Amino acid sequence: MERTFSERLVSFTWKALVVVAVLLAVYTWLALRWSYANGERAGYVQKLSLKGWVCKTWEGELAMVNVPGALTEKFVFTVRDDSVANKINQLLGKRVVLHYEQHVGVPTSCFGDTSYFITDAREVPEGGTAEPAPPVPTVPAAPTAPAPPAVK
Repeated sequence: MERTFSERLVSFTWKALVVVAVLLAVYTWLALRWSYANGERAGYVQKLSLKGWVCKTWEGELAMVNVPGALTEKFVFTVRDDSVANKINQLLGKRVVLHYEQHVGVPTSCFGDTSYFITDAREVPEGGTAEPAPPVPTVPAAPTAPAPPAVK
């Protein structure tokens, strides 16, 4: 028995919805796994709170003071791991270094309000500085031709 047009249309619609759902799931997984950038920021955690109506994430602010007397720059961030959030809560009021990964293109705010996801935190020793990041490799400059003699 051959199917009617409406039965074929319903079948096609369901298949299309499944394909779209799978593509959206794969895209979301890739956006959360692939890191656009990573680095560290140092300063004082001003606030860290669990936010969200349905999807609860830890959202916070880091006050970065570069030079005494300069305006404070704020770094807003998201923490998805409860153990990292607890570590940050224990370091409140102390100078800390937060290691982050930036994930761009995350399709919904259910995973966090910002694109900066904190993966680790550590305290900066009193009177000390944070452990320096590994040196960035430099590319040697290309040799330049000597300047032509000045014309009188």
